[in-house]
Parts: sequence; C-alpha cells; structure tokens
Amino acid sequence: MKYDLAVTIDKASGFCFGVVYAIDMAEDILDEDEYLYCLGDIVHNDEEVKRLTAKGLRIIDHEQLKGLKNEKVLIRAHGEAPSTYQLALENNLILIDASCPVVLKLQNRIKNSHDEDEQILIFGKHGHAEVIGLQGQTDGKAIVFQDLSELDEVELPSKFTLYSQTTKSTDKFYHIKEQLIGRGYEVKANDTICRQVSNRYGDLEKFVVDFDKILFVSGKKSSNGKVLYDVCKKYNPNAYFISNIEEIELEWFSQHDKVGICGATSTPMWLMEQVKAKLESY
Repeated sequence: MKYDLAVTIDKASGFCFGVVYAIDMAEDILDEDEYLYCLGDIVHNDEEVKRLTAKGLRIIDHEQLKGLKNEKVLIRAHGEAPSTYQLALENNLILIDASCPVVLKLQNRIKNSHDEDEQILIFGKHGHAEVIGLQGQTDGKAIVFQDLSELDEVELPSKFTLYSQTTKSTDKFYHIKEQLIGRGYEVKANDTICRQVSNRYGDLEKFVVDFDKILFVSGKKSSNGKVLYDVCKKYNPNAYFISNIEEIELEWFSQHDKVGICGATSTPMWLMEQVKAKLESY
C-alpha cells in the first residue's frame, strides 16, 4: 500500500544562531586542520555530532582537558566556567570560543550579581553544560533548581536574585517568580531566556495544528527539545518524538496524512530533510 503522505518541514525550526556560529567555526578550522578538540558535545544532537566527528572533531570532557597541552580546543555555544579559561592558560591551550552571545551576557550578569553579594537562584537543569558555566560565575554558590518543590528543603534568605537557563520555558519562569513572591520572598527576577527559543513556542503552536501527525526531531539530551516537544504535544496530541529516521514507525500514519516535521534549536535541517524523504518513500 502506498501511503502518499503530504510532508512539510517547519521553516522556523532548525539551528539557532548560537549553534550555527559554533558549527561554522568548527568546520572552518577542520577545513584547514585534520582535527579539532571540542569540550563536550558541540550540540545536543547525536546525528550532527557523528557528522562532525567524521570530519575530525574530537569530543573531550573536562577530565581529558586537564591532560591536554599545546592544542586548540573549541568552547561550544553553552559556554564555560572561569576555571576552564584558567586551565587553558596553565596548559597553553588555544581556546576557540564559540560561546553563544546570549549565554555570555547572562554569565556577565550573574557574575555582577555575585560580586555584589546577592544570593543567586538559577532555574535550570542540574548538570547541564550551560548551567555549570553559570554556576561557575558564582564560585558554585548559586542555588540551581529544576522544580519549585526542590526549594522546599532549602533555607532561603528573605531576598534573592532569580535567573534562568536561556532555553527554559518563559511561562514556567514567570510562574516560579509569582510563586516565590507569593511565599513572601523579595525576588529580583531577570528574564534571561533566549527569545530565539521562546519565540518558537508561538510559531510551533501555529504550525502543528495544520497537520494530522507531527514528527518532532531532536536529540534526547536537548533541553529545549523537551520543552518544544511539549508545546507540539499540547496543540497536536498526534505528535511523536524521534531522534533519527530509524525511530519512525509506519503504524503512526494513515493514507494521505498531512505530516508536519519540526525540531529543536539543536536539530540540523539536513536531518529533518532526511525524515521528510523517508516519509515520502512510504
């Protein structure tokens, strides 16, 4: 049976400018040199990481960085803590800094707040690369939480400064702010969420309602992938999360379905094109 699916890719999906900047920088260097070290996955998308490692990108962690000397190392869009820059000086490493400008601005604001002895709370994912870099601006003194309930166990001062990881949900951030004010705290809230991410909520709401089925393509490690997939699912219950074409299941579809494909800010357009080609072959 031919399914004859009508498939459309969301033009607003795909890499944000921070990711484009980091990948362009890596590819420019790999065109000249046979390899380049990168501290952590350059993007939270396994398929794109595979493509770049095949070109000579070598992914290392912080432990491996300590043993590296006299080499070039790419700092990805998520940014790094000050200790990484210090280590680079000691080990004579050339850092190719592709930290996203939005993340760098946030790091500076958090550092200034810390220098002014403000207690800092960061709404973010524990262990996320960006959050580790942000916490590093405060010598590890900022309180990181993913969920409001985590703060029930914490002795908070009467006033504090609230920041957010750049890829978190704006609605959730403002809900947290109101809840904390409602509990009697004096909260200085800084909405530091990247608008390239948050604007996609509205774009996706409009996009997904026009289709019988939605395939949301994203790496499983992507924070904004989880948030954006939830938006898809809310406005179109027939939304499926996949990371590559192997995860597509034929029984999701009926003949002549209109299928929309969209993705996270870390999802490459070539991967969405691959998904489209696969669907059109059914």
